[in-house]
Amino acid sequence: MATIPTDRSPDSTVAFLRAGYRFIGERCERYGSDIFQTRLLLEPTICLRGRPAAELFYDADRFVREGAMPVRGQRTLTGRGGVQGLDGAAHHHRKAMFMSLMTPTAVRQLGQLFADEWRARIPAWELAGPVTLHTEVASMLTEAVCAWAGVPLAAGEVDRRTEHLQAMINSAVSVGPRHWRGRVGRLRGERWAGDLVERVRAGTLPAPEGGALRVVAEHRDGQGRPLPRRVAAVELLNVLRPTVAVAGFVVFAALALHDHPAWRQRVRDDDDATEQFVQEVRRYYPFFPVAAARVRRSFDWQGYHFPQGRRVLLDLYGTDHHPALWPEPEQFRPERFAGWRGDPFTLVPQGGGGHLGGHRCAGEWVAIELLKRAVTLLTGALRYDVPPQDLAIDLRRMPALPASGFVVTAVRRIG
Repeated sequence: MATIPTDRSPDSTVAFLRAGYRFIGERCERYGSDIFQTRLLLEPTICLRGRPAAELFYDADRFVREGAMPVRGQRTLTGRGGVQGLDGAAHHHRKAMFMSLMTPTAVRQLGQLFADEWRARIPAWELAGPVTLHTEVASMLTEAVCAWAGVPLAAGEVDRRTEHLQAMINSAVSVGPRHWRGRVGRLRGERWAGDLVERVRAGTLPAPEGGALRVVAEHRDGQGRPLPRRVAAVELLNVLRPTVAVAGFVVFAALALHDHPAWRQRVRDDDDATEQFVQEVRRYYPFFPVAAARVRRSFDWQGYHFPQGRRVLLDLYGTDHHPALWPEPEQFRPERFAGWRGDPFTLVPQGGGGHLGGHRCAGEWVAIELLKRAVTLLTGALRYDVPPQDLAIDLRRMPALPASGFVVTAVRRIG
């Protein structure tokens, strides 16, 4: 039996927070292995990266998600009782609820709502001074996804709801003030979402047929029971929050267009080029760093032993940058996706494996649609200047963004 390389530190939590997205990859390079073990939050943890590792990690016969996410993350990012922490039949049943929302028509409708909101804001941007793209896109996505989900927003409520959703996103892997802002955002978001669900169930709030609010409110578990208020609130937020998180990808797309201006014309002229560009944005730029699971039953893999209950982390960022999978992984090269047929275990910014039966993000198609719309708008609906600013991406910060949020000035409509 082979011995898994072991990180020398008695606990690597501080090192993980300091290294951020590069923590697993740097140690894999150090040990000459795509697997090593360490301790995180004082708990033994096996870390993996690469395609074989991703294929292993998404084997539901070998891993479970229950208890894998640290409690700190449940109290901020994911909530408790949601689909991310379910396994087996319960997971399949709940995941089917989310997948029912992701029809091609529904995904296009959300994309159109986002594009309409974007175009509606251009006149105000033309009259404004500097515009911070991340702030504006997060707000637009909140408006668009709430309208799409059938969630009413009162006048002046958009900024508050965006703030709560953003606090959850920004607290995913954090300590100190960001963590506590995430806790507050989670509590207030669940209270708001829970009230909406109860009003729909009581018949005092009309909700569109097929919209996420109504679907979640009316969902029954495998025993025919409605979801508890808190769990229903978590699942409604699991539609809204990941959609707003796409604001980060949109900013990265704008940054890529700025750094690689030759692609502006290519994506304007060619839908295939847009597809390649969007996929490379998702591969190249940091989104969520890792996914977590626990070993269902002890097993051996490639000569390594995985004991029952052991926590395992799959390096999503490191797999998307693995040199054995992606030649010149640190180069932004959209053309690498020309003719790409898809592989659920190599491009994994939102998880790997299958959508329906596995734990790959149900909203991946939404993210791709919104990114395509954003690229089309950035290149075809407006011109803008990018003034000097700090566009550096600190990979120690999770989630990562350009420090400035990507500021534009002198916005003007095209046509």
